[in-house]
Amino acid sequence: MTEGGEQGEQREVVSVRDECDCLSRPRELPRHLHTERQDTSAPGWLRLLELIEEAAADGREEFAPLRELPPEQRRQIVTLPPTIAELRAVRHLLLYGSNLVRVPPEIGAMESLEQFDPYTSYRLHWFPYEITRCRNLRDSTVSTRAIYGNFKNRLPFPGIRPPVVPPGAGEACSVCAGPLPPSGPDQVWISLMVATDVLPLLVNACSQSCIDALPEPAAHHVATFHRGGPDMVQPPTR
Repeated sequence: MTEGGEQGEQREVVSVRDECDCLSRPRELPRHLHTERQDTSAPGWLRLLELIEEAAADGREEFAPLRELPPEQRRQIVTLPPTIAELRAVRHLLLYGSNLVRVPPEIGAMESLEQFDPYTSYRLHWFPYEITRCRNLRDSTVSTRAIYGNFKNRLPFPGIRPPVVPPGAGEACSVCAGPLPPSGPDQVWISLMVATDVLPLLVNACSQSCIDALPEPAAHHVATFHRGGPDMVQPPTR
């Protein structure tokens, strides 16, 4: 596709996204995770399921599903389906200008993933800890000003005590992949370098021992795992 064609497509994607006030909201006011539920009867969702099935069957290495959807259907997608776990050959996941508010933990099964590009997905403020299982991930393009805890504006983290379980959060521990207790996960935030960006990751842990096994957070970010909230103190902006 020509450069002009790509720019035209990008403008079209941007024009059909929903907006949120997470970036403009006064810092002293609490943040809340987006909890929008995916309409699984929407034409865009049904077509996305088909596209994933096709990509898994033909073993393609680049997956850019938004290019295959008309603008009104792109807007219908607020998360990805768990079936992305079947995309084991995909090396480049392209989600430019999406309307996503979350990515499911099943992204951790994309064992070949090398490049993750959700750039200008401005409602995507955090990622699942399971993305750290993508051992081949080497390159990411994320709109860092829109993510919690970023060094440019230190966007506040939502509080997660008691646990806030987004729709489709999964039923396995983010750390050991074992079952979560009936009482629900023990949740913490942690900021880690993932590919080329420091990302805020939501951990759904089965036990304190799994939380204690988390790696050291990235430099110049909150120095330990935490539970967010308006009283959470972050380092100065840089």
